[in-house]
Amino acid sequence: MSKVKYYYDSETLSYRKIERKKGRKLGFALLGITASFLAGFLLLLVYLNLPQIETPKEKAMKRELEHTKLQYNVLNKKMTQAQKVLAEVENRDNNIYRVYFETNPIPEEQRKAGFGGINRYKDLEGYDNSQLIIETSKKLDVLLKQIVVQSKSLDEIAKLAEEKEKLLTAIPAIQPVKNENLKRMASGYGMRMHPILKYRKMHNGMDFTAKKGTEVYATGDAVVKKASRSTGFGNLIILDHGFGYETYYAHLSKFKVKKGDKIKRGEIIGEVGSTGLSTGAHLHYEVHKNGKVVNPINFYHGDLTAEEYDIMLNQSSLENQSLD
Repeated sequence: MSKVKYYYDSETLSYRKIERKKGRKLGFALLGITASFLAGFLLLLVYLNLPQIETPKEKAMKRELEHTKLQYNVLNKKMTQAQKVLAEVENRDNNIYRVYFETNPIPEEQRKAGFGGINRYKDLEGYDNSQLIIETSKKLDVLLKQIVVQSKSLDEIAKLAEEKEKLLTAIPAIQPVKNENLKRMASGYGMRMHPILKYRKMHNGMDFTAKKGTEVYATGDAVVKKASRSTGFGNLIILDHGFGYETYYAHLSKFKVKKGDKIKRGEIIGEVGSTGLSTGAHLHYEVHKNGKVVNPINFYHGDLTAEEYDIMLNQSSLENQSLD
């Protein structure tokens, strides 16, 4: 409560109460408000020009943020290195593996396709380091997609390799009888004089002379399609090698296999004879590809050197009389 002040009135010889004027009160109030505003403004200027004082919690958060930025930069470097390694794998995949296995390369746009549709990074927007986080996330997503594409490609290559291995073991690759001195090849593929019919006709295989009972070998992994008597060919074995390949072994004296048997290259399947339309003990051997007869001379790479192949090629090209 403010003090009440009095003054002495000489006319009335008494003390009177001092009354303040209303305008004066308002002036004092305005003066106080102005002074407070100026003081606050001065304090604000001082605060803005002084270095800010961080709390321990703010310092800890700042350190954590800097550490996170550092980790993102390290992660980006690692992803860049991973992309280089993956690019090398993709290059070998397209230009070596797929060329070898005769399959189409994966298009570049398929390997490096982005992500369409809605903004999948919207939740990462609005932060101080949003751009860094978004770019890193995009890079990681693309890298992961490339890895998935490459993984599926390698699975396909592995399957092709398995099929290729089966093909290499199944395709006819050796001579059907032992012929170390290359003297058993009696007649080759092509137009020949038939020994019984006495006119020139197509000879669809190769004749190997050998005494009766000589072992006959499967020239590749296969399943026995036929092992029975046949007109003209006499005792005949047909092997189905898969991949469109079949081989014929004719004029046999004995069977060592039966229909449905699974056999390996080099396994004994029968013995040389002279059954059917034949003028002497020999083996008539044919190779068929996709239902068409092909020259067997192209299928001895498994046991002939280049020089031996040339000798065999010359012998097979002689237009002599066949034995069947």
